[in-house]
Amino acid sequence: MQEWLKISLMLCTFGFLKEIRPSEPFIMDYLAGPWRNLTMTEIVQEAFPVGTYSYLAQLVIIFLVTDLLRYKPLIVVNGLSGIIVWSMLIWTTSLQALKILEVFYGTYCAAEIAYYSYVYAKVDREHYQKVTSQTRAAIYCGRFLAGVLAQTLVYFNAMNYKQLNYLSLAAQTSATVWALLLPSVKTSMYFHRAALPPTMCTPINDGSCGNDCSSDKISVSIPSFKQKILSAFVLIWLHFKTSFTNLTVLQWSIWYALAMAGYIQVTAYIQALWGEVDQTQRAVWNGAVEAILTLLGAVVSLLAGYIHGSFLRPRSSLLALSVLSLGQGGAILLTSTTNQLVISYVGYIVFGILYAFTITTVSAEIAKNISDDSFGLVFGFNTLIALSLQTMLTFAVTDSSGWFALDVIGQFIVYGYYFIVLSVIYLLFLICEILGSSCRNCQ
Repeated sequence: MQEWLKISLMLCTFGFLKEIRPSEPFIMDYLAGPWRNLTMTEIVQEAFPVGTYSYLAQLVIIFLVTDLLRYKPLIVVNGLSGIIVWSMLIWTTSLQALKILEVFYGTYCAAEIAYYSYVYAKVDREHYQKVTSQTRAAIYCGRFLAGVLAQTLVYFNAMNYKQLNYLSLAAQTSATVWALLLPSVKTSMYFHRAALPPTMCTPINDGSCGNDCSSDKISVSIPSFKQKILSAFVLIWLHFKTSFTNLTVLQWSIWYALAMAGYIQVTAYIQALWGEVDQTQRAVWNGAVEAILTLLGAVVSLLAGYIHGSFLRPRSSLLALSVLSLGQGGAILLTSTTNQLVISYVGYIVFGILYAFTITTVSAEIAKNISDDSFGLVFGFNTLIALSLQTMLTFAVTDSSGWFALDVIGQFIVYGYYFIVLSVIYLLFLICEILGSSCRNCQ
């Protein structure tokens, strides 16, 4: 077996195991059930916001530490934090313990960046596309299995909501043990770049390499740790400046960050919404809905990879983003304003499918316009902006001590109009593009 394929399969196994969390589709029912006796207000407005704040606070630090420690240790931390989270879900009961748990859940989410970065440091560039698709597929497969497993066990009364957490804990433990078997990485993107002869330089902008190091090149012959750290931050800044002064990258990144913020917020609180849409019946099909959405999301993501280049030209891309954002906003409003649980399920699935298609397309367009060395930085920064916006949304409409502290239906109405505003923004971008083009043609 080729080395790159072996590494890919090992990483895919970790990703697959980590995503087997059958307790997640019914986490709200568990927390509000007899095992913990928390109110929905305590869960939504007091505990869950802690996870959002923790995720944001740790992301930047973990991004830098991941590169400094060369990926594998943070993949192990990802697994260990999962063990802590699901252990606390099983063996603690208080609201205070749930808040502490959310801090570790922030670690769990932030440390995922190591999983996505590891492959680019360990596998040759020619295999990037194949390995990326394989690791994404592994994640989808794990989520699909978790959804099917959760729905089956609950439907046939084989397990209650608490017992599902034991399966999630077992999967996190298995993933952590597997992570210890991953090969170590000798180099990283910024702090441990591959050593070259002292007379050689690492290209930053133009891809050329000469014996004299100009201002946009950095020598990789680093004599001290202090200089290594300094040159790493200089290189980070150069990659950042080169990427985000590209107007195409900036255009797509704005949508990426804004839409991701809304998507994370919707998926984090959707179960609370389902509990309020129709209080005469229990939301017992959560697992099936998540399984269907995962499967369809994988299909449309693959579809997006084949057709995005044929229709997303400069003007049509802005129009497409506007229309797709409008569709997502409409789906959320349908999900939150109906009193039929089935319709709410359908609205959520439509929203998820539209988002999966669009985020895949946007990610591909960003990747096409940046250098390989900038992948982690650009997507990491976009995620940081998304989490910052999500934190503002959380404090504004969700947190009990925030500005509005809306009930869950009111929150989702805000999220629906959030995506509609995003649609209007890209419609305005389109109008500006048309007017600018007209002015250029008149000259």
